[in-house]
Amino acid sequence: MVDLHVSWAEYYQKIEALAAQIYQSNWQFNQIICLAKGGLRVGDILSRIYNQPLAILATSSYGGLNNQVRGSITFSHDLTMTTANLGSHILLVDDLVDSGVTLERTLTWLDRKYGFYVEEVRTAVLWYKACSSIAPDYYVDHLLDNPWIHQPFEKYERMNPSELVTPAIAPPVNRQAQ
Repeated sequence: MVDLHVSWAEYYQKIEALAAQIYQSNWQFNQIICLAKGGLRVGDILSRIYNQPLAILATSSYGGLNNQVRGSITFSHDLTMTTANLGSHILLVDDLVDSGVTLERTLTWLDRKYGFYVEEVRTAVLWYKACSSIAPDYYVDHLLDNPWIHQPFEKYERMNPSELVTPAIAPPVNRQAQ
């Protein structure tokens, strides 16, 4: 199995392709929920393109060495959102569906906590791995060989703030004074 390495340009192109695919389906939704951390960027951009409110559900299932060890899934207590109520037609987004466990359990969690408000939920991801137990409604790439996907922000998971500090060689130029 070969790992898949994704650049920032490719990453944003895939989000735009996902947005176009959803648009072409003619499905109308009134709320986006993204799964954090992986789905944050996807949800943010789709929220801006569609001008729909964004809610965030923090989940965690990976840790360990290079954040590549799958463990048990943990959910935040509640959604973070700026609307008084959750929308009735929800687009649930994440970056990828791997085993499918997170997406399946999120749908169950959402039904238990907010089922009263929700009429329909559809799912959207950038990458859909063949090993997944659930098929998303919308996806950009179906990966038959189940590679590990190296996303462009992954480098920050192995970085600490001290690595960003460099010794001052010359004072910064004040362009406003010129």
